[in-house]
This record gives sequence, structure tokens and C-alpha cells, in this order.
Amino acid sequence: MSEKNTSQKQYIKKSRETLIGADSKRPQAQKGMGGPRGVITESSDNFGASWKNLLSYAKPQMVAIVIAMLCAVIGTVISLIGPKQIQKITDLITAGVTGSIDLDAVTATVTFLLILYGISWLMNFLQHFIMATVAPTISNRMRTDISDKTNRMPLKYFDSTSFGDILSRITNDIDTIERTLNLSIAQFITSIALFIGSAVMMFITNWILALTAIVASILGFFLMSVIMKRSQLHFNRQQRHLGAINGHVEEIYSGHNIVKAYNYEKESKEEFSRINRHLRDSVFKSTALSGVMQPLMTFIGNLGFVAVFVVGALLVKDAVITFGVIIEFTIYVRLFTQPLQQLAQSFSSMQSTAAAADRVFEYLDEEELSDESGKTRRLDSVKGHVRFDHVRFGYNPDKIIIKDFSVDIKAGQKVAIVGPTGAGKTTIVNLLMRFYELNAGRIFIDDVPIDELTRENVHDLFCMVLQDTWLFEGTVRENLVYSKKNVTDEQLERACKAVGIHHFIHTLPHGYDTVLDDKASLSAGQKQQLTIARAMIENAPLLILDEATSSVDTRTERIIQRAMDGLTEGRTSFVIAHRLSTIKNSDLILVLKDGDIIGSGTHEELLAEGGFYADLYNSQFEQSA
Repeated sequence: MSEKNTSQKQYIKKSRETLIGADSKRPQAQKGMGGPRGVITESSDNFGASWKNLLSYAKPQMVAIVIAMLCAVIGTVISLIGPKQIQKITDLITAGVTGSIDLDAVTATVTFLLILYGISWLMNFLQHFIMATVAPTISNRMRTDISDKTNRMPLKYFDSTSFGDILSRITNDIDTIERTLNLSIAQFITSIALFIGSAVMMFITNWILALTAIVASILGFFLMSVIMKRSQLHFNRQQRHLGAINGHVEEIYSGHNIVKAYNYEKESKEEFSRINRHLRDSVFKSTALSGVMQPLMTFIGNLGFVAVFVVGALLVKDAVITFGVIIEFTIYVRLFTQPLQQLAQSFSSMQSTAAAADRVFEYLDEEELSDESGKTRRLDSVKGHVRFDHVRFGYNPDKIIIKDFSVDIKAGQKVAIVGPTGAGKTTIVNLLMRFYELNAGRIFIDDVPIDELTRENVHDLFCMVLQDTWLFEGTVRENLVYSKKNVTDEQLERACKAVGIHHFIHTLPHGYDTVLDDKASLSAGQKQQLTIARAMIENAPLLILDEATSSVDTRTERIIQRAMDGLTEGRTSFVIAHRLSTIKNSDLILVLKDGDIIGSGTHEELLAEGGFYADLYNSQFEQSA
């Protein structure tokens, strides 16, 4: 997949169509179509720190969360009173075996017990209702923040990060966080309350039996802490491998035709298998380790039951306690051991969530573009005078592409930038659009340094047409208008007629209101014509054309070329072209090689000089001969 095409998709929200460098010296996010990914880095395995960040992020909803947790605790505490009432009922019935049963006392106790359980159910319902509202709210805000963060990120971040990994953070990781907030947090709090409450009630009932049950559980807590520490690392790896496999799948299926055409199926399957194998291993290890906790807690709970029955039988024999106390204590032991199993289950979910939260906050903490809220300078009425003053730039600071670029372009000039692949042609335009910041030097528009303007203002000054077209799922009208407001039907039709696409649009089922989706079969040339019409409708004072006619046939190219001549008239335009026959009428041609200008002038002047441009121009005719 070409890097220009890959990077373009990330930046579409802010720039009409984003101009991303196709230069071969630009850093690569991955090696070609479905090639080997970068090494998966390990995130922090600090469970506590991840949850601290998550709870801090949820601060706006903390009041609702606290209320939900209080409801859970209250419901749990009320349910702990139940076994005491069951003991009373048992003792009343046991006493009635040798005499008469006090039915009034039994009825009153049962009624009180039902009321307790009813209140407990109500509290638990409120807790679930509140968390079912809070969890989607937090995940919605988190996705919005990631989306906003993406628009504030420098493009260099996306040069080394796969889109699938970013998508995995927005989908899989946030879904994991939402599920845990909705279910596991409440279960965790309830389990702790139930565990502590049942322990207190056991000591109140009989301290000997309480110690018997608790001693059997201490071993379980020790083993669970050891297992948690070991499994957290594998949960982190699981989330990262999941992001890697999403990146691979997104890349392969978006370029499926290329994969088929170059018979890369075998290699892509091997790469998928490799990543999938790592994911499987991480899932197995994390699941296996965390899965040990629940059966371990079940075993310890059963061990507690046995110990309580043995000791309780001895106490009943010595008349220290009644049979009702044994029944009551049996329920408390069940309530005491049940949270251990729930805690084990909750910890597994919370570990996975800690890993997911770590990845989300890692992205949200990435370096952003510089804040421009303090900039007040703005260009609205632009003549189009552009000047590059000793510009120096490299996508990596240690690999400089543009070494010392200086040129003065007068307003209204049509400037062509030519040169071999990797010369820095598209990079120059990227810098002009402020997609990247300079290492040294300055760029001026109407004698105003563009670094004193906001990026949004700079983008508003340009309309552009790229070699790689971009159309989104929407109507033809929406694709043409895009971010432009108050566009009339007459303007739409005039632009489409100028590029020769108006007739084709009328052959579509609903004309300009036809939805362009997977079912709409548009050729590459027709897509290019639509993007050119979009630039004409934008009507910005500066124009960028990057191989704008490379995807159309010769006849359509002539039509578009005439439209381009009309579009460039009166505005400063930059044309990147490989077919030099299309830029012969340019006012200024800049010949680039290895990031430096090695020639400049009109077409005739450069041919008369001979040299690199003349060789380049003549070689195209030799190839076509």
C-alpha cells in the first residue's frame, strides 16, 4: 500500500484532501503490503496505576459511581441480616418439635426477612441501572477524546503507527473498559462488602467458627495475589497483539486487489498466522493463569465448609451453640466464600481492562501539535505571493530531505515541481500546507510567515487535487460540497461540466443525490474528475495539483487540462507532475533532485539549457517511441 494513500486517510477531517508525502525517504510505518510489522512494545504492567488513571478520567461521573457503589454496599449489608433471621426461624421450628411452634413469631420473622430481601433487590437494581448509564457515558467521552486527539496529533505519529492499532484502541480497548465498568466494578465492590460483612457477622455469631473459616481462606488470597502479578503482563501483551492483528487485517483487506495481483496470499497468511499465534499464546497464558483463580477459590470455599461442619458439630455436641447457629453459619460461610470466586472473576476482567486503559491513555498522552489558541494573525484576502526562505526539513531529524530550499513565487504564477521519485516534490507541498514543521528556515504567504498563522487558516487558503482520490460514503453532492457552505446547484453543475463528469452523474439512479458506496462502480478516472470538481467548488486562492490527471484517459485529460487552465487562472498554483508535457505552459518550473533545486525557469528556457530537465523531458519521448 502506498504511504501517501495510507497517511492521507488519517488527515481527511481537517484538510479537504490531505497531501501526504510519497517520497521514498519518508519513514515507513510498516514494510509494504502486509509486510512485517514493528516490534510490539510492552506497556506498563502496573495494575494500580492504570486503574488510578481510569478512575481519574471518570471523575465527572464519580458522584453517580459512588451512589451506585453505596447502593451495592447497602444492598449487600441488608442481605447479611437475612441469615440471622433464618437462624431465628430454625430455632423456633426446632423448639416446636418437642412442643408447639410459635407461628406468629415465625410469620413475623419471615415477613421481616422478605422486606429485607426486597430492599436489597431494590438497591442492587439501582446500582445496575446507574452503572448501565455511566459506563456508556464514559466510553462515549473516551471515543470522542480519541477522535479529537487524532486531529491534534502530528502526522509523524501516523508514519510509524498502523491504523488498525489505533482502531483497536477505539473499538476493542474501549469496549473492554465499558464492559468492566458496567459489570465488574459493581461486582468487585459488592464482593468486598459481602466478604467483609460476612466475616464480621461470623465473628458476631461465633468467633471459633469464624477463625476456622478465615484461616482456610488466607491461603487463597496469597495464591491469588501471586497469580494476578504474573497474569497482568500477559493481559497487556494480549491487548497489544490484538491491536497488531487488527492493523494487519485492515491493511490486507484495504489492498486486497494488490495482494491478489502480486500473489502475496501465502506471505500475508504466514504473517497473519505469526501475529495470530502470538495473540493466541498471550490469550492462553492470561486466561489460563486467571482461570486458575476461580476453581482455586471454589476449592478453598469447600474446604471452609468442611472445617466449619466438623468444628460446628463438636460445638453443638458440647451445647456451646444451637443447630440454628450451624444453619446461620453455613449461610455466612457460603456468603464468605462466594465473593472469593467473584473477586477472582472480577480481577481477571479488571486486569484486561487495566491493559486496555493503559493503551488508551498511552494514545491520549502522545505528543500533540503545538497549541495555537494564542495566535491572532489571520490571512483572509490573499494575493498568492509565496516565498521559501532557506527551508530545511527531514521526516527524521537525522535524515534531512530538503537541505536548503529557497524560491520566490509571484502571485498568480503557475509553478510546476518536477524531478525523480524521492526528490522531495510532495514534501515541499506538505511543508507549504504546514502538515509538518520545518527544521530550519521559513515559508511566507504574502510576506506573512505561515508559522504565525493557525494551521486551519493555512488550510483554508488552499484547494488541492491528489493523485490518490478520496471519496467517502455519501451522496455525490455531499462529496463535491464537502466542507464548503452555501453551494448552489448551478455551481455544482458548472464545475462538473468543466471537468466532463456532469453527463455521467445524470446517468446515475438519483443524479447528484446518488449515494456513493461499495455498490457504486466508479472508475479511477471518474473519481479523479469528482475530486477535481470538488477543488473547483472550493475556489481557494492557492491551488495544489499532485498528478491530478494520472488516472484518466487522454481525451478526458484534455478536458480536465482545459478545466485546470481555467482553475489556475488568476491564482497561484503548484503542479507536481511526472508527465512533463502537461506542464509546458507553466510560468515557472522548479527542477528538484535530492531535495535541492538544480534548475528553474520556463519550459523553453530549461530545454535550451540542456542538463537534467532536458534529459528528463526527452527521455519521456524516447520511452513512448
